[in-house]
Amino acid sequence: MQPSRDRRPTVPWAVGLVVLLTAATFAGSVWLDLHTDTSGPGARLAPGWGWSYTLLGLLLSALAAVILVRDPRQGIGWGLAWTGLFWSQDGLSQSYARFGIRADDALPLVNLALWSFNRLGAFLPLSGALLMLLFPTGRFLPGRWRVAGWAATVAMTLGALLVVLLPVGDSLPDVALPPGVDVDWGVLPLGAGAADGAVGASVAVQVAGLLSAMLAVVVRYRRSRGLERDRMRWLLWSVVAIALVLVVTLGLEFQAVNDAAIFLIMLLPATAMTIGVVAPELVAIDDLLARTLLWAVLAGVILLADIAVVGGLSAVLDDSLTQRQLVLIVLLVSVVLYGPLRARLVRGVRFLLLGRRSDPYDVVAGLASTLESTDEGPQQLAAVARAVATAFRVRYVSVEVDRGTGERVVATHGVRPAQTRSLPIVYRGAEVGRMVLPARGPRSRLSRRDEQLLADLVRQAATAARTSGLAEELQRSRERLVTAREEERRRIRRDLHDGLGPVLSGVVFQLEGARLLVEKDPATAGTRLQEASRTVQDVVADVRRLVHDLRPPALDDLGLVGALGQLADQLARGGPAITVSDDGLGPLPAAVEVAAYRIVAEALTNTVRHAAATRAGARLTVVEPDGAPALRVEVADDGIGLAEEVEAGIGLRSMRERALELGGRVAVVCPPEGGTVVTAELPLAGGQG
Repeated sequence: MQPSRDRRPTVPWAVGLVVLLTAATFAGSVWLDLHTDTSGPGARLAPGWGWSYTLLGLLLSALAAVILVRDPRQGIGWGLAWTGLFWSQDGLSQSYARFGIRADDALPLVNLALWSFNRLGAFLPLSGALLMLLFPTGRFLPGRWRVAGWAATVAMTLGALLVVLLPVGDSLPDVALPPGVDVDWGVLPLGAGAADGAVGASVAVQVAGLLSAMLAVVVRYRRSRGLERDRMRWLLWSVVAIALVLVVTLGLEFQAVNDAAIFLIMLLPATAMTIGVVAPELVAIDDLLARTLLWAVLAGVILLADIAVVGGLSAVLDDSLTQRQLVLIVLLVSVVLYGPLRARLVRGVRFLLLGRRSDPYDVVAGLASTLESTDEGPQQLAAVARAVATAFRVRYVSVEVDRGTGERVVATHGVRPAQTRSLPIVYRGAEVGRMVLPARGPRSRLSRRDEQLLADLVRQAATAARTSGLAEELQRSRERLVTAREEERRRIRRDLHDGLGPVLSGVVFQLEGARLLVEKDPATAGTRLQEASRTVQDVVADVRRLVHDLRPPALDDLGLVGALGQLADQLARGGPAITVSDDGLGPLPAAVEVAAYRIVAEALTNTVRHAAATRAGARLTVVEPDGAPALRVEVADDGIGLAEEVEAGIGLRSMRERALELGGRVAVVCPPEGGTVVTAELPLAGGQG
């Protein structure tokens, strides 16, 4: 058995052959048209130029080549290729009929050329309608629209057969035909009266079929999702553009205009299909669609206004208007209506397709006003989500904010699609959350101006999120402060009541007993006094412990740097060498001294216990990171550092809470060279005094 061969390499040859054939047809048509007697009977029997249709066939085959070279399995590519060949032969037949039918004689095969142009060409609209009905899946829409698709196809086919089979009758111009030319060649042998109304009925059916195909495009677009929706968006744009062409050319009885309209009506959807298959994100189709829809509506409104004004004036003036006056009236109405209509339609169409993104100031100001009147927390985030959804007219927006406690607050607007994208919400360089938007759809594509508006909204979201987070952190901090204060009071009360109170009462009893025995039994009285002295010494030690817990006495005796040096000497016994340095701090607020002492003590204690370090150091400097003075405390060691999976313990949380109480912050990092560095910045409030 012969091994199967990949047939894909043969596709470029087949596509190239189609392109070469249509190119040769176009060249032949141009030559024939250039050498045609425009006053002869052929030009009257086949009005218009055949080269425009062969050019359309060449362009369609070129578009087919773009699709098939990329993916030979795309049925739409082969459909475009056959449609290109069909239009090429129709244009060539027209050019040959114009050239070959002369006043006295006719070239061979002119009857076949006339039949192909006048009769077989009736199937050309069906080719365009089928492409729109089947794109991009190659199947009709399901349900009732499948029936409608088949009905339109059958009706257009029957309408074309009427033209093919019935005689011409009186529809052709009165032309003296040379010998051998038969305009009814190849039709059924029926009387001329059988053709009455056949052409009109065929045209009506063809137009209805094309309109049905255009409506099916709109329905398929609304039902589609993902990549299919991106592709259908391009075909939808072509449908809007076709409607614009039909409106502009409505009522214009010029052969050149009609040829141009047919050319565009066929080329626009073919081009849109090609881009949709090959590169659906080639350009910002949403903006192109908005502009095309705007011009279509604008042209339709102005046309209706022109018809109404001209019809009214003609009725009043009894058809006495001249052609020049009619043209002048039409131009005047168009000029008067164009400016105001365009401004209103621009706003309406852009809002319909793209939301309020074209009015960034109103969007940002509206969100700011809403945030001012909305409770903090999830309500503000929900307001941000609604503002973004309204501004960009997207169906889904989610605002997610991470709290410092690990909690995530989420506000959602709409139903989450299958594919989304996430944009970070950054506040002062730190990511505090994210905004989730749809990944697909025309409204999800952002221009540079849209990105600036979204950045403004994200900044407000970040501010709202940060404000809400700070409010919650402040409330939690207040609760912790109140709890810590009451716990401290309860501990001091317990120590005084359960410790010092009974001991001092015992001392009183000892002293009273010694007083009673001092004359009778001096030796026993002396013993009692010694016991009382020892008890008082213990009481003094307890008082010193209580005082140290409230504020280390060394801070008042030695200052912050001296107290830390004393602490370092105590911790360094049997441990790493510890140094303490400063840059001449000067007097510091009492709260800052206590917080700095506790943070350094906790950091050095952790170093001695867990870091396995050989040396450590604490350095204190006054800095101005944000223009306000602050005490920077840095404790570094050369130990083993912290593992990534290690969670913050009580000591680290205690350091952070002490810094937060003063509006400062604490950071713990492990440099690549090893060790651990604890850095704290404590604002000095009103200064160093």
